Amino acid sequence: MQTEAPNKNVAEEYARIAGHYDQRWSYYIDATTRETIARLPLGKDDRLLDVGCGTGTLLSRLAVAHPTTRLVGVDPVPAMLEIALQKLSPTVETHEAWAEQLPFADAEFDLVVSCSMFHYVARPLDALIEMRRVLRPGGQLVLTDWCGNYLMCRLFERYQQMCAHPHTQIYRTGDCARMLEESGYTAVQIETYKITWLWGLMTVRGTHAQA
Repeated sequence: MQTEAPNKNVAEEYARIAGHYDQRWSYYIDATTRETIARLPLGKDDRLLDVGCGTGTLLSRLAVAHPTTRLVGVDPVPAMLEIALQKLSPTVETHEAWAEQLPFADAEFDLVVSCSMFHYVARPLDALIEMRRVLRPGGQLVLTDWCGNYLMCRLFERYQQMCAHPHTQIYRTGDCARMLEESGYTAVQIETYKITWLWGLMTVRGTHAQA
């Protein structure tokens, strides 16, 4: 049964900017995908799901580095997926879907990755539980996002709120650790770092505990 979009305003905004998204944010996209890939424990035969894959940059780079990996991406914005399809080989699957409503069977993936998407999720606990559902026991979630531990990220969030920008929330490391643990992940690890002298990110890793 189809349910209402969790964050319709975000989907509408990214539909508008899809055509120039890669060019406008090229430095940020390059930095975030590079840092995320560096932290992925990816084996050659693993099955990987990219939640919020956008225009497919992370998937296209993974396809070059790991040609035998089964790669799948989901994004709720058709215009972003259209651009992704221009970059990706036919072996990479893409689906239109929200993080809270993934169209996959239980335990279908070894890794679930999300890059620069989590601050847009309307129901973060639901999304984390859904991503855990599609992970096999022992599989890992790797999530990179803006980090509220850094002053500039908090100031930017305040600016977005003042401008009624359609995002949800920037989280601090403690918030993310708590949410992952509440969602059933174990061995939670969080690394914080800067990609410029002002802008800070975090990469969060959690394991789907063995049954």
